[in-house]
Amino acid sequence: MKKGNLRTILFLIVLAISLYQFLTDNESTEPTNTEAPISLTQPLKDTDIPARATEVEETETSEEEVISEEIAVNLEEATGDFDFYVMALSWSPDYCASTDYQDDQQCSTGRQLDFVLHGLWPQYESGYPSYCSTEELPYDLKDEYAGLYPSEKLFDHEWEKHGTCAGLSPEGYLLWSKYFKESLQTPEIFDSPLEPFRTDAAVLADTFISVNPDFNTDSFAVYCSGSGRFMKELFVCFEKDGEPRDCSNEILKKALTSCGQEDFLVRNTR
Repeated sequence: MKKGNLRTILFLIVLAISLYQFLTDNESTEPTNTEAPISLTQPLKDTDIPARATEVEETETSEEEVISEEIAVNLEEATGDFDFYVMALSWSPDYCASTDYQDDQQCSTGRQLDFVLHGLWPQYESGYPSYCSTEELPYDLKDEYAGLYPSEKLFDHEWEKHGTCAGLSPEGYLLWSKYFKESLQTPEIFDSPLEPFRTDAAVLADTFISVNPDFNTDSFAVYCSGSGRFMKELFVCFEKDGEPRDCSNEILKKALTSCGQEDFLVRNTR
């Protein structure tokens, strides 16, 4: 064999070995996805959210905080005789599943409402005041605060029964209601779900705390319908100055009795 041919063969062998090593090294460093799927009944953690999604969420949060700060500048000081506020958020699909109280404005197919404002209620540590004056809610405020409630009929009822006890003007009461509603972030799992799912009160509280870290577990009280089978309403408790606080023992005990089963069903929106 000629020397020139031998050199050519040796060169091709070395080239083939180098190419094989290069391809083998690249395959061994390829990342493998070992993350477990997220469970519907577990609160989302920061590590469950892709980096880009986290950045978007932070941007949206900052915008909501700006809106809340703008509202906060005009908030009145509550002078009523009460200890704290409850913001009652109804789970609209459960309300609309009832045949007794359906409201076309709230329950029309396609609205896909989830948590909606039932009302802002001044509370004592035990019990609550009601119908504290005969002052009427000006009609033009209903247009100014359109969308605050899922149904217009709640404006007059909530003001007459609860708002008159807050020691606020009618507009002051609606502004506080809007402030609380917009400052609380709703976890994605409760954002108009298309399918029903099961959870429990502890997981629900943890899920809300994951996106509202200033709250404690006892800041939330879940109430159920159907002898504890379905999520009906969520109470969120605040100090008179707007800071989060624990709900009273009375409220927490009633919630525990209301949702006394191991878990409950969260109905889907329509």
